[in-house]
Amino acid sequence: MPEDELSRSSHSNPGKSLVNGIKTNPASSSPKSSLSVPMGPPVYVDLAYIPNHCSGKNTDPEFFKRVRASYYVVSGNDAANGEPSRAVLDALLEGKSQWGDNLQVTLIPTHDTEVTREWYQQTHEKQQDLNIMVLASSSTVVMQDESFPACKIEF
Repeated sequence: MPEDELSRSSHSNPGKSLVNGIKTNPASSSPKSSLSVPMGPPVYVDLAYIPNHCSGKNTDPEFFKRVRASYYVVSGNDAANGEPSRAVLDALLEGKSQWGDNLQVTLIPTHDTEVTREWYQQTHEKQQDLNIMVLASSSTVVMQDESFPACKIEF
């Protein structure tokens, strides 16, 4: 397209713009809805790190419907900032329930927190129905003056 036509086309549709090639409407009040991603098939991966230390700011059931992992890593050890978020852990259950097939999923928390313990206890039956296993750390790594729980994952 010639430059003058490109310039005219961008001015002929005020109120709409392109962000990463996706039409957006700046009048939209929700940040998530203004950057909607076109629907497509789900993505299957071996391992996925739940974004933003499992904070509810960036992760919802749609993430778990679209990113289907054998293993999800849940970090976050900051209760004051809602990390890990109970809402995100519940979103995993909601998203996984939409998969249609009952693939095994393993959740790997990097910290033992009150939120993950309560969620595990309160939703254990649903986790079993959805074929979700929560992996507890099975060993301890000792490095110089520090030790921490660790999990070994083999593919």
